[in-house]
Amino acid sequence: MLTRFAPSPTGRLHLGHAYAALVARELADRKGGSCLLRFEDIDHTRVRPEFYALIEEDLQWLGLTWEGEALRQSDRLKKYNRALDRLRDRKVVYPCFCNRRTIEDEIARMTSAPHGPEGPLYPGTCRVLSTDERAGRIARGEPHAWRLDSGRAAELCGELTFHDLHCGPRPVLPGELGDVVLARRDIATSYHLAVVVDDAEQEITLVTRGEDLLPSTHVHRLLQVLLQCPEPLYLHHELIRDGTGKRLATRDHALALATLRESGMSAEAIRDRLPPVPAC
Repeated sequence: MLTRFAPSPTGRLHLGHAYAALVARELADRKGGSCLLRFEDIDHTRVRPEFYALIEEDLQWLGLTWEGEALRQSDRLKKYNRALDRLRDRKVVYPCFCNRRTIEDEIARMTSAPHGPEGPLYPGTCRVLSTDERAGRIARGEPHAWRLDSGRAAELCGELTFHDLHCGPRPVLPGELGDVVLARRDIATSYHLAVVVDDAEQEITLVTRGEDLLPSTHVHRLLQVLLQCPEPLYLHHELIRDGTGKRLATRDHALALATLRESGMSAEAIRDRLPPVPAC
């Protein structure tokens, strides 16, 4: 079994990260497997270089190790571009010239806007543009992202499932997140595209992540089929929340591992504070 822990170097690790790392490491150990470390650092607007080493320091203090050298997504942009080219060749992506304001205005005008688990979905404004109009606007240098045509992808992929070790087999819902962005106008890739490419190339067999990312798995299974990538197993674990029930975020410095360590809490005490790793 091969798992991975994939933090973003935008801040220090908190208890939620600690649990995610513990799940990935322990499930690999139970099967005599390995756990890799990957830095999801494609968003150059938020990444801070000092956090690469500080994250590794937090993991080592917690007693969690990984095999091999940590992978950085920022070193792999050409690979993601090649994957996007393959999707363009299959005509399952389209350029989107909308900005946040135009999308919000379009949704406000609609009497029945599409909705997903996280709220309104992109209404497909640019999906209906003609090939000539798309080409002309690109030639004029208009900023654009690239979106997945979820309807076209569903037609090509047919009925799909993914297997979650906690919930069992689940049907893929191609429109769960709508026509998601696969390449941002400022970054030229996205979380969805990069993670699918990396999981395939690193031969990850079990993807462990928080239950908040369950909707993303529907997108990832589509991309795996479209890019002819192997299908991993999944485990979507519970989230660590604060006293009010809110999911922890990097900005919650009070529950950062470094803060807890400085307060005198031991690594063992932190691990004892976390939920048990799921049995599967």
